[in-house]
Amino acid sequence: MDNKKINKDDLTDNPLSDLISNDIYSVLKERDLINEKSVRNHIIRKKYQALRDTEISTTDAIYELQQQYPYLQFDTIRKIVYNI
Repeated sequence: MDNKKINKDDLTDNPLSDLISNDIYSVLKERDLINEKSVRNHIIRKKYQALRDTEISTTDAIYELQQQYPYLQFDTIRKIVYNI
């Protein structure tokens, strides 16, 4: 048996709180019905919009996101934020 302790904060941490309730997110997560890549992309879009709202240029906002997600290329982040 796995001896990992489950942190309650991990179960209630809902990055999609603007779309679905914590309860629904928890159920979907428990049943492995969450597409982690899509969740990551949603978070990137939200962060991009927050950066743009502070009047940061598009290029600078994407470079800032690239610092947070170094495994993603500039063009990949651009495609994510523009939903291409």
